[in-house]
Amino acid sequence: MRRRWFYSVVFLAAAIGFSGCADKPQKPLTEQDLAASWADMTLHITRFTPANSPTFASRALGYIGLTMYESIVQGYPEYRSMAGQLNGLDSLPQARTDSAYNWPLALNAAQAQILRQIYIQTADSNKRKIDSLENIYYTFFSQKSASSDISARSVAYGKAVADAIFAWSLDDGGHRGYLKNFDKSLVFPARPGSWKPPLYAQSFSHYPLHPHWGDNRTFLTKDAQLPVPQMIPYDTTETSAYYQQYVQVYEQEKALTQEQKEIAIWWGDDPGETFTPPGHSYYLAGLALKKTRPELIRCAETYARVGLAVADAFINCWKWKYIHFSERPNTFIPEHIDIEWESFWPDPPFPAFPSGHAIQSAAAATVLTDLFGEPFAFTDSAHVGRPRDEIREVDFKPRSYTSFWQVAVETANSRFYGGIHTAQDNQAGQDAGVVIGKNVNGLGWRR
Repeated sequence: MRRRWFYSVVFLAAAIGFSGCADKPQKPLTEQDLAASWADMTLHITRFTPANSPTFASRALGYIGLTMYESIVQGYPEYRSMAGQLNGLDSLPQARTDSAYNWPLALNAAQAQILRQIYIQTADSNKRKIDSLENIYYTFFSQKSASSDISARSVAYGKAVADAIFAWSLDDGGHRGYLKNFDKSLVFPARPGSWKPPLYAQSFSHYPLHPHWGDNRTFLTKDAQLPVPQMIPYDTTETSAYYQQYVQVYEQEKALTQEQKEIAIWWGDDPGETFTPPGHSYYLAGLALKKTRPELIRCAETYARVGLAVADAFINCWKWKYIHFSERPNTFIPEHIDIEWESFWPDPPFPAFPSGHAIQSAAAATVLTDLFGEPFAFTDSAHVGRPRDEIREVDFKPRSYTSFWQVAVETANSRFYGGIHTAQDNQAGQDAGVVIGKNVNGLGWRR
């Protein structure tokens, strides 16, 4: 079924209905179409590349969004490069001050180049879609260059920026992370309340996902220095705060409304089925840009900020998950409350505290609110058209919001409704996500 996404008709022709050649565009293209089409292509590759994960996807979005911004920032004197501001990114290629550039062509070439490099493992059919989209926009925007030299110079510059950012990415700890999703040599902590492989899970692996992801280099130095959030101490006494966290989950699962079930399913964003949770945040950025249609640099800044925020959110979240190595309701509740209980949504294959959904959505909401203000009304139709979930008797209906923070709260709550996170998992994630988002907002984006 045709997706009700906002992205340009060019992408729908080139990426979804790809026929092996670039058809002539049927309408004049805009710079906003350019940014949107590449964001959509990024989400398409994210979804349809095997062995992807929310962790790897968040990293990819960080580099891809940053590349979009850096490929054109030197064409906008009021904006500043992130070179010298991010962790280990000391310099990037400089545009010639004595020469003219076609900045949309630079962005176009850079996005194609970084996507090919970050997602080198994607299928050949996806690589052809990248090539096709690049050719469509090159054909259109090169006509606006005063000479072929300007076009060639712009393309070369965009590729040089992408190459430099990719080279910087190689030693961050996450390069080709899909090749090491699970570490079978991992020794589990021998303490009460530790994570155990559940019987009802999204993955059959007996080992948790990316146990070393928290060792990766953060994009922002400040984000590597965040304090470790503290959990409520383990205690199986029925009156204890720890025990009551799981009682809340248990009672909620028995009283789920139809809307709460819809919320739980909507924000699942399983890899392979969707573009992952951080991809959903990237998609929401696109909705804001569709509504406001700002100039190209503002589009690029939006994707860069959201990409950086969700990437650092996942690094910190995974660091803390493996420090605490905490259990989920699917192991505590059957052992201590009700042996026959199972969650509405299956467990993901990694420890609980804090919630990845909560931290990344809060980081993205903090960034998007700073960019677009509050209130900001929009409708999320990302999953419209997906088949009904017959097991849980839930349809995928569009969801409307009046602010980005409303999305962040609902995203966190969805994991509570699903029975896979406690309230403390969500609260710790949201608190940290706000800090990470504010750190991204605090970078020197403008002069």
